Amino acid sequence: MTDTGIAGGPTPPYALLSESDAQRIEDTAFRIAHEIGVQFDPDPGVLDVFSGGGCDVSADGLVKLPPECVREAIDSMAKSVRIWDRPGSGFIEIGGGDTLFFPGMTCIQVIDPETREVRQSTREDLARNTRVADALPDIDGVCITCKIVEHSNLQGELEEFAVLLANTTKPLEYLCENDAALEAAIEMAAAVRGGADRLAERPYFIHLVSPLPLRYAKAHSDQILRAAECGVPLNVGTFNIGGASAPMSMAGNIAHGLATDFAAMVLGQLVRRGSFCIGSSDIGFMDPLTGSVGGFSQALLAELAVCQIRRRLGYPSLTGIGGGNSSGAFDETSVAQVTGTMLHAFHSRTATCEYLGMTDGGLTYSLHLLLLCHDLAGLLRKLWQGIRVDDETLALELVREVGPQGHYLAKRHTDAHCRAEPWQSRYFRAPRGAGAAEGEGLLDRVDEDLRRMLASHRAEPLPAPLRGRIDAILRASGAAPLD
Repeated sequence: MTDTGIAGGPTPPYALLSESDAQRIEDTAFRIAHEIGVQFDPDPGVLDVFSGGGCDVSADGLVKLPPECVREAIDSMAKSVRIWDRPGSGFIEIGGGDTLFFPGMTCIQVIDPETREVRQSTREDLARNTRVADALPDIDGVCITCKIVEHSNLQGELEEFAVLLANTTKPLEYLCENDAALEAAIEMAAAVRGGADRLAERPYFIHLVSPLPLRYAKAHSDQILRAAECGVPLNVGTFNIGGASAPMSMAGNIAHGLATDFAAMVLGQLVRRGSFCIGSSDIGFMDPLTGSVGGFSQALLAELAVCQIRRRLGYPSLTGIGGGNSSGAFDETSVAQVTGTMLHAFHSRTATCEYLGMTDGGLTYSLHLLLLCHDLAGLLRKLWQGIRVDDETLALELVREVGPQGHYLAKRHTDAHCRAEPWQSRYFRAPRGAGAAEGEGLLDRVDEDLRRMLASHRAEPLPAPLRGRIDAILRASGAAPLD
C-alpha cells in the first residue's frame, strides 16, 4: 500500500521554510493582529461581537486580537466542509486533503471565443463559461468567471448567482459586494434545497468575502455575520500587493496577509462556533517597473510559504495561484505561464485553485485557457497519485522471466499498465498518421475541442417549479429573470 503524505495523498507538499523562519512569520502575524490591529467600520453590530469575545475594540472600529482569541478560533473552526451539487446528491470536500479546481474569477472582460478579440463581459458570456465548466470533469465547482459589467450593481450580482445555478449542476462559489445580494443568494440556494434548514445541512455554495488588507468595510463584516449565522461556509481573503497595500518583502507581506485572515476567523467563530470560516489571503507583489501586479517568482515562493504556515496552524489554504497569468491572450506565452502556475500547485497543495481561465492579471477571461487548465488539472491529479510500489509493479519475476535480452511488448504486464500510469492528455499529445491535420498545433487542438463543447453541451435544466421560484426572487429585487 502507498504511504499517505501530509496533505492526504501519496505526494506530500513542499516545505520551503525552516521551522524557525516559519515560526517567526507566524509570530509576527499574531503581533500585527494584536499590537497594531485590524480596522473595521465603526458598526456596533460587529464591534460588540468582538468586544464580547475578549478583543480590544476602540470607538473608531480598530480591533486588536489577543493571540489566545486567534488560537481559540483556529482550534474551534471547521477545517473542512462539504459543498453539495444542485441535486443535493453529490459533494466536494474543501479542506479534505485534495486540491479542487474552480474557474474564475470576476473578470470584467473576455476573449471572445469566436473572434479572439477582448471585449467587455456580458450575461451570456457568464452563462457560456458556466456551461463549459459544467462539461469539464476535472472542474470541481463553479464560481463567477466574469461579471455582468453592464449591471455592476445589486441586480447584476443577483443575476450572476442565478446564471450560475441555471447553467451548471456543480457546487458553487459566490462573491458579491452588496449585502442584499448575499441575502437573495441564500434565498435562492434555500429554494434549491427546499428550505433554509436543509441548506445548512447540505450547503450549495461557499461564499467568498474579499476585504482590503487589514481593513474590513461594513459590507464585508455584515456578510461574514450573515453567512456564519445561516451556516453558509466562508472563504475570506484579501489580495495583498507588496509595495502598495502590504510590505514589499515576502516575509512581511505574508505576515500582513495572515493578520487580515485572523480577524475573519475570530469573527466567524464568535458568531457561530464550529463554523467553516477560513481566512485565505493571496500574497501578491507590485512590479516596480510598471506599478501593476507582478513579482512572478515572489508570488510562487510566497504561496509555498503561506501554505506551509497554514498547515502548521492546522487549517487549509483555500486560494492557489494555479492558472493565473498576465499574457492577455490565448497564445504561446499564456500557455507557458499557465503551465508554470498550474504545476506549481503540485508542491503547494492548496485546497482550491480558483483562477483557471483567467489572464491579463485577472482582468480578462478565456475559455481556451480554461480548457488548457483543465487538461493540466488532470496531469496534477495523476502526479499526486504518486508511484505504486509493490510486487506487481516492481515486476522482479517478470524481469527474471524475460531476462537480459528479451522485450516486454507482448507481456500481459505491459497491457495492464500501459494506460493506467501515463497521463492521458487531451492536447499535449499531437495526433499522428492520416487523421492529423497538417500544421495543427496545441492552440488549434484546444480551439477545436472548445467548438465541439460549445455546440454540444447543455447543463441539466432547472425543474419548472424551481425556475419559477428563482425568477420570483429575481423580480422582487428588480433583477432580470432567467427566462
